[in-house]
Amino acid sequence: MALGLLLDIDGVMVTSWKALPGAVDAVAALEEQGYPRMFLTNTTSRSRGEIAAALNDCGFDVAPDEILTAAKLTAEYLSANHPGKRVWVLNEGPIAEDMTGVELTDDPSRAQVVVLGGAGPVFDHRALSQVLELMVAGVPVIAMHRSMTWSTAQGLSIDTGVYLEGLEKAAGRKIRAIGKPSPLGFRHAVDLMQVEPTQVVMVGDDMHNDVLGAQAAALTGVLVRTGKFREDALRDLQRDEFGPVPDHIIDSLADLPDLMQKLADK
Repeated sequence: MALGLLLDIDGVMVTSWKALPGAVDAVAALEEQGYPRMFLTNTTSRSRGEIAAALNDCGFDVAPDEILTAAKLTAEYLSANHPGKRVWVLNEGPIAEDMTGVELTDDPSRAQVVVLGGAGPVFDHRALSQVLELMVAGVPVIAMHRSMTWSTAQGLSIDTGVYLEGLEKAAGRKIRAIGKPSPLGFRHAVDLMQVEPTQVVMVGDDMHNDVLGAQAAALTGVLVRTGKFREDALRDLQRDEFGPVPDHIIDSLADLPDLMQKLADK
């Protein structure tokens, strides 16, 4: 069976932009096997060009146009649904390069749309209070993703999803999220690879955003035991006999070439 490959980056290929053991060789082997591929990431601290450069410095051979970021997906969504609107982006990291075609403003009072990117020091009390005020006033608020945590060499850090639920409850309104686990990113990546969703294997360390989100979009999900993976969370999920579970679980990306070969032989 012909397969396509969709890879998360942080926690799967790298942690704190250092390659995980066996990851470089695994990605090279998969490329040699000829699988169509894309890299789908909720990382908002760097542009696609910067991510590609960082990966290449780690030993990977990845081009910017193979990377689909939450910022790029959000820019496309804004162009389609809020064309010409002034957008205030609250984000930790320079991503303007991936927001081409969007009219950005640094002045919240002029914002016609608010976009929440990756969490960090910019998500302070004043800024989040301004977001809440704008939500209450009826200004659309969009999140690049709903990730609750991200993995670093020092451990887990909280991410944007932690703030979204509080803002939604306080304002009595929902916030539309664009990146994983929204089906928008998975579908767009599948379209770029020109394969059917059922032929695509998504590999990630986030059980809900990466794996179960992909499976809900008809992709095959593979969970790796690296990055933000937690064994106790997997056990809790497996105890629910009626809930979804990952299609496959591997120890690390180093095990993926063998799994892909088995899936291709079916």
